[in-house]
Amino acid sequence: MSPIDAIRRHHAELTAFRRDLHAHPEIGMAEFRTAEKVASALEALGIEVHRGVGGTGVVGVLRNGSGNRAIGLRADMDALPMEELTDLPFRSTVKGAMHACGHDGHTTMLLGAAKYLAETRNFDGIVHFIFQPGEEGCGGALAMLEDGLFERFPCDAIYGMHNRPNFPLGEFAIRSGSFMAGGAFFDITITGKGAHGARPEASIDPVLAACHVTAALQSIVSRNLSPRDVAVISVTKVVGGDAYNIIPETAVISGTARFFSREVSQQIEEGLKRVAAGVAAGFGASASVDYRLIFAPTINAPEQTEALAAAAAELVGEDKIARDKPPAMASEDFSFMLERVPGAYINLGIGNGAEVHNPRYQFNDEAIPYGAALFARVVEKGLPNG
Repeated sequence: MSPIDAIRRHHAELTAFRRDLHAHPEIGMAEFRTAEKVASALEALGIEVHRGVGGTGVVGVLRNGSGNRAIGLRADMDALPMEELTDLPFRSTVKGAMHACGHDGHTTMLLGAAKYLAETRNFDGIVHFIFQPGEEGCGGALAMLEDGLFERFPCDAIYGMHNRPNFPLGEFAIRSGSFMAGGAFFDITITGKGAHGARPEASIDPVLAACHVTAALQSIVSRNLSPRDVAVISVTKVVGGDAYNIIPETAVISGTARFFSREVSQQIEEGLKRVAAGVAAGFGASASVDYRLIFAPTINAPEQTEALAAAAAELVGEDKIARDKPPAMASEDFSFMLERVPGAYINLGIGNGAEVHNPRYQFNDEAIPYGAALFARVVEKGLPNG
């Protein structure tokens, strides 16, 4: 029996688990209920459980045979701070929180793999089931790493997965090298001199300076970076003033940068500081920049990319594996784990529907056996039993 068919025997149970998580979403680093449900489910399978790793993270450890090699499998558990607009019977019961990225599905797929591997024991070595908190820009991966994740649970390889709406159900997409962009958030504070709105000559207008800085920032990608380096700088918020007739003292420009190497991130940071200070000075104002790396670029290692793609091809056929997926400008903090341990990240199609981070997004439960089976099969292939 294939891993997909074996896991389908537990599909109803796994679906119920996933829908319970969906109805009770928890925002990053506060996944207390979710973490306890995961830990309890692992313990029921006879898996060694470690709670509180990096805050609300959970790690399950399953050993079999005499092998010392270890593979890590990672899923994220957190929801997004947004209202759900579906009419599902198991829609979110928590105001202002929704599983709009499918992390409830990822968690369930990893539990499905744990259940299968605990039953079959068709591997020789160690599996670390890593349930990560706070992926959505909350620093969950770094929190686990700072809590000694790979010192306490050493891994020779690590694998992660994300669902992909509007991609055929049960098909996979992967690429070696740059898979997803790194991401940074920035805030630029322009400081001028406040005055009455009727007397601009008495002011140093930070709002005017902020407008010019915002436009000038676009020159960083077009004129400071190599055309071979793909990057994006987006200003997403400009805040200044509280009244119609007051020129404020300060204005703040906020936004995000995306890139595929830490070197380009450094160039962008330097460019933001240089452009903001120079343009602001031209208006008699000053500028300070707070630039924060939130996600490293997600870089798939060649050997592990091939291992994950080959496992997927065994399950669903080579014709259902896209091995050269274009890099995505979105970000993923699994990237920090990939900087420590060689591994790979893959997308799983869940069929047509609303995109992730949309209030009408719906995870397709029919995808659970595919994702769980891939996690399980890459362990069986990477830690062969005899």
